[in-house]
Amino acid sequence: MTNLIVDIGNTSVKLSVARGSTLDEIVRYSGDDIYQFISDNAIMCSPEVIAISSVRKFPRDFFSPLEKHCKRVIVIDSNTRFPIKNSYKSKNTLGADRILAAVAAAHLFPGKDIMIFDFGTALTIDFISSGGEFTGGNISLGLRSRFRALKDYTHLLPLLDNPREIAEIGTTTEEAIGAGVVLGLIFEVEGYIKKYPNHIYLFTGGDAIYFAEKLKNSIFVVYNLVLMGLARVAEDYAKPE
Repeated sequence: MTNLIVDIGNTSVKLSVARGSTLDEIVRYSGDDIYQFISDNAIMCSPEVIAISSVRKFPRDFFSPLEKHCKRVIVIDSNTRFPIKNSYKSKNTLGADRILAAVAAAHLFPGKDIMIFDFGTALTIDFISSGGEFTGGNISLGLRSRFRALKDYTHLLPLLDNPREIAEIGTTTEEAIGAGVVLGLIFEVEGYIKKYPNHIYLFTGGDAIYFAEKLKNSIFVVYNLVLMGLARVAEDYAKPE
């Protein structure tokens, strides 16, 4: 069973062919003609299902013409059928990336309590129970957002970007910003880990390795959780009714 899965982010698109739950090479695209990019790849692989997750807004039925290339097009929304229980109360405001990451995590670690830390523009901390239920989570500012906020909301502080060396106590303004932001995030993450000591901890997102290297806990770094979750959803929808 071959499906085409597409993750449309704020700055780029990630696409892969999924054979069941297994992903082929991941292709990135940063151009403007997203529909044509997806269509061209669909022609090459003749998928059963095209599953799309997007953080961008598109006109209603924008992707419907893709149905000429497959049996079904799935655009993730609050009505999508997921292979885990979703207990989030405001499902219509739940980011597709969060629930899809939860789907992938539950598949990777069945029967385990899991916490997903997604280090991106925002830091999201999401919880999956051992019974395979997405129970919710929290949202905070990500690393670069914190640096940007200090620059944008003060007159004199400079903009930093992922300092490699972090002082425990800053002796220059740059050191003080680096230590305050990075250690603040580390203490935040460690606080969650301390509060929930019997969970599997998954780090994902662009800054996952950056923080995994700075923490001593047993952590799994898993990239492309969203695509993995999409593959599971596509596989489920491709099964005969």
